[in-house]
Parts: sequence; C-alpha cells; structure tokens
Amino acid sequence: MQYSIRKWFITCLVAIVGLHTVNAQKNDAAPTESDYYKIITLPVPENMLLEIGGVATLPDGRIAVSTRRGEVWTIENPYMYHGASPRFVLFASGLHEALGLAYKNNALYVAQRGELTRLVDNDGDGKADLYETVYAWPLSGHYHEYSFGPKFAPDGSMFVTANVAFGAQEWWRGESRVPWRGWTMHIQPDGKMEPWATGMRSPAGLGMIDGELFYTDNQGDWMGSGGVWHLKKGSFTGHPAGLRWANEADSPIPFDDNAFYASVDKRQVKENGRFVKPENIQNEKDPQFLYQVKEKFPELQLPAVWLPHGILGISNSEILIDETGGKFGPFAGQLFVGDQGQSKIMRVVLEKVNGEFQGVAFDFKQDFQSGVLRMDWGHDGSLFVGETNRGWGSAGTKTSGLERLVWTGKVPMEMKTVRAMPDGFEIEFTLPVEKQTAENLNAYSGRSFIYKYNAVYGSPTVNEEKLKIKGIKVSEDGTKVRLVVDNLRQYYLHEINTPGIRAQGSGLPVLHPAAYYTLNNIPEGVKLSEKEYSTRIVSAKAPVRKSDETKKVVVTTVEKKKKAPTYAEIQPLLASNTCLACHQVDKRQVGPSYVDVAKRKYSNEKIVELIYNPQPQNWPEYATPMPPMPQVPKDEALKIAAWINSLQ
Repeated sequence: MQYSIRKWFITCLVAIVGLHTVNAQKNDAAPTESDYYKIITLPVPENMLLEIGGVATLPDGRIAVSTRRGEVWTIENPYMYHGASPRFVLFASGLHEALGLAYKNNALYVAQRGELTRLVDNDGDGKADLYETVYAWPLSGHYHEYSFGPKFAPDGSMFVTANVAFGAQEWWRGESRVPWRGWTMHIQPDGKMEPWATGMRSPAGLGMIDGELFYTDNQGDWMGSGGVWHLKKGSFTGHPAGLRWANEADSPIPFDDNAFYASVDKRQVKENGRFVKPENIQNEKDPQFLYQVKEKFPELQLPAVWLPHGILGISNSEILIDETGGKFGPFAGQLFVGDQGQSKIMRVVLEKVNGEFQGVAFDFKQDFQSGVLRMDWGHDGSLFVGETNRGWGSAGTKTSGLERLVWTGKVPMEMKTVRAMPDGFEIEFTLPVEKQTAENLNAYSGRSFIYKYNAVYGSPTVNEEKLKIKGIKVSEDGTKVRLVVDNLRQYYLHEINTPGIRAQGSGLPVLHPAAYYTLNNIPEGVKLSEKEYSTRIVSAKAPVRKSDETKKVVVTTVEKKKKAPTYAEIQPLLASNTCLACHQVDKRQVGPSYVDVAKRKYSNEKIVELIYNPQPQNWPEYATPMPPMPQVPKDEALKIAAWINSLQ
C-alpha cells in the first residue's frame, strides 16, 4: 500500500514537472500572428459557392457581399452572437461578375463588368426590386475586362476602375480595346462620367484616404511590381494601353499613346511573321526607370508605396484605412491592403514629403483560406474579409469564403511605422525597445533597390546596394529609433531589417522584422550630429527565435542524400529569392509544390533554365503563370535545383 502511494506520488510529481516544462517551453516560444489576430471562418450554407467580389457593412450591422457569380447576399448575425449561425438572404441576382460593393442612402452600388448599378429594396422585403443603371461603359468581351468599385468620395460621387484586355497574338500585352479600359472613371449619382486618370493595368483595389483617392495595381507588363498609387485627376500611372483614348473629349491626359511610344520603346518585335514576347534583358547596361520617364511626362505618377512582388503579395487588392479608433489594435489611421494571390493582408503607412505621398509597407496577417479580394470593418471593429481564387489561383485550402479577423487585445512587438529623415529613417515601435540591443549597429541590416520600367512582364530587383547604417539614436522612452544611413537613394525602395531588436522587459522579437520604404523624396531638415548617435558594434549573433530552431520539414530523402543541401540550408535562399511566395514543400499553393516538381525528374540544369524562363504550358492546371526570375544568382539556383531533386 505504501509502495503504491509512493509510486502514485512520484507519478503525479513527474506529470506536474513535465506539464510545467511543456508550459514553460510554450510560453518561452516566440509569438505568432495568431496570438494577436484570430481568423474566424463564417459557416456558409451547403451548396452555396460564395466567391466574393465585394463586401459592405450595413448600418444595422448586417454584412452585404457580392459574388463573382452575379449575386448579392445580406448576412444577418455575421458576428455569430450567442453561438447562432449567420443567416444568408439573397438580395439580388443576375449581375455580371460583381467585383465591388458599396452602401449609401439606403442603396447598394455594385460595379458589374459593363456598368455601375444601383440596387434598392423599395418594399422592405429584404430583396432588391430596383436595378438602376447609373452609368454603362463598353465591353469587347475579353475575359480580362474586369471592373472594380465603386468607392465613394466625400461629395457622394463614385470611382470605378477598369482592367485592360490582352492582345490576340500578343497575349502578354495589355491593351485597351474599348473606352475606358485601363482608366479610372469618376461618376456622379446622376450618371455623368468624367475620365479621371489612366495608366492602370489591373486596378483591383480602391481606397479613399482622407478624401484622397488611392488604388493598387498588380505586377505585369509595364508594372515591375505591385504597389499603392495616389490617384490625382490627370494622373498617368504607368501602363500605356489606356493612352489610346487620351484624345477623347473630357480626357485630362495631355498626350496619347503615339507620343508616349515615340519616347519609350514598346519592345514590339516580329519574327517569322509573328510577334515575339519581350523578355527581361539580364545584366542590362542602361535600364529605364519610372522616375526617368517622368522627366519627359510629368503626369506620370510614381507609386506612393511599392509592394515588393513575392514578398508583400503578388495580386494586390482592397485598400482600407483603420477607422476603428483602436478596436483593431495599435494601428489606427494606417492602411491595410489585401492580396489575392498570397491570401494575406499587408500594412501600409503613408506620409507626405515635398507635397507627394510616400511611405512604408509591412507584412501583417497571412493564412486566410483563399485569396483576399475585399474587406470592410464590422461594427465591433473586426475586419470582414471576402475571398475568391477561381481562375486566378491563390494560397489557402479553399476556393472562396468569408472570414473575420479579430484583434485579441494583445499588443504585438512591431515596427509601428517608419518615417523618412534627412539622414536616414526613424522607426517607431509599438512597445519600448531594449536600449542596449537597439543601440547595436548589428541589430539592423538593409538594402536598397529599384524596378525596371519596360514592356516585360514584371521586373527583377536591380541596382541593389547594401544600406550603410552608421549611427543609431534611441529616444528616451525607447519607442523610437533613428537610423543614420550614409547611402540614401531617391526613388529607390529601402528594405530595413530589425532581427536583433527586442522589446523592453519581455524580450519579444519584432513579429515582422522587415520594412519596405519607398523613398520618392528625401525630406529636408536638420541631420543628427556625430555626438548624438551611437556607433556601437557588438559582434555576437542576434538571438534565434525558438520557432525557427524547432521548425522542421519531414523530408527523409534529403537527409539520406549527403550531396544535396538540407531544407535548413536552402530555406534562406528560397526566402530571399521570393520562391516561398508561390511554392511550398509538399502542398500546392499559387504554384506546384517542390515535391511535385521533383516528380517531373528534371535535371538540375533544366530546373535552373525553367527558373529563368518558365514554361506555363507545362503546368496548365495552375491559373497564375510563373514570371521569369533571372535575378536569382546561378549558384543559388543550382543549389535550389539540387535540393528539389533530392525530394524524389
């Protein structure tokens, strides 16, 4: 009996100690995005395919969504109070691919492919009985002629954007077959339309920020990467297709496509009677950049913020300003930008320098179940996220859905914002930093780079240069850090990394330690003197996150093949070359998994060739073609290829 009691006591003691150890390890692990923001998936009725093209919050708390299949639904109890499921009510149907939704004055407004439509429930039965055309525009019938919007201006007028089509022979080249493709249209409630701006390729996201119009575009021909543009009247944002209509009545653009192509090479070449797709010129001696073309055409509007392709999305969408007054966390007044391809949301902060917008972008939240296309705020400060991927491809496990993002109340350790300074940057953190680590130059790193401007689909990062960070000044309260940088470059994108920074007291690392600042203008002002900043260098390596230490990929064949690099060795190369944006080890994402590529049994050299010159026809089941990646160094591409083939 005594033995049994002792044995029981020892067993309990071991269990308690073991539990304490597990909890200690759990508490000691680096936090993740889900510790701060939770994704709640709304249940959808059986047999309903909710491919969402628009989301709008109604005054009574209901959520309205439009779908790519031409329906508008209202959703009662979207917050699922008391555990009750949401109730879906069909409000309208028969629309043509509705890719936007807005509410005003007891009516819903939706952009169909060929018109802006006003929907009204006059008899109060919960269903629209008035379908009123506010304004209609032409269609050629090309599949890519999507229309997005509307977005309301403070005066009650609306903005709608229109995608370009693609050529018949030149299937890669965007073209404007009918007015006003590649344009933003400014539409009054009475149906009067004025052409507002052109230069858009695939302008999927609109945002009204303090009365100013912004939009997002996607990488493609003439678009080196995605980004956020300030859209003033008369702006030209880079894609030349819409210039075809610049001579039409009421156009605010003073030059047409002929004038443009007289100064900028169209890269239109025929061989054997057929057009040849223009490809990136590796090691190009004198590439052309947007800011250089702006000298000839001052109406050209540079992106306020570049969103580096493959890092901060691949198909940028909705822009939404945080107007929740702190209900969504410590980012009030900042912008959230969706991404359809990577199924995630980024965070953007703008500032004005020399009268023009510029700013910084960060990663924010990933792991949505499908492509993030539309967003709107709920009455409780949570974020409703409408999703779809049909024909476009996206990360995630579903083809569509409606999810809700909720702040848990915990404040993450983040770079809250980054501001341009005359001699560098100022980083503001959400929590005070450990001064000792923050004053170490080795706690920071970075680079600057730019994109080419040409008719090629996308651009590699070019003219890369390591940031020369020579000094640091930490504010008294520990929330701000000035970085003195010796080699700022106007018009370049500046990447700032903070791997060595820790929060004061808790020691938490920065959740998203990379910032991307678009430096269109360097502000004037007083620079820090050498007496004001620290130049201390501590050579010890920055602490490694436990989540990185414990991350494992179960690929036993890699361990068996001694000549092939391990995943731990190859992961930094996959990350730095943005491969992980579209590919995962063993499951489908935007592109095929590496395991599926290995099954093709290409040679290492063939894989390298396909990295530089992809063949989308080899993977017809994937909607999004892989762009050429000539910027991947040959030695790194060979290592990646060897690792992929080890997965066989």
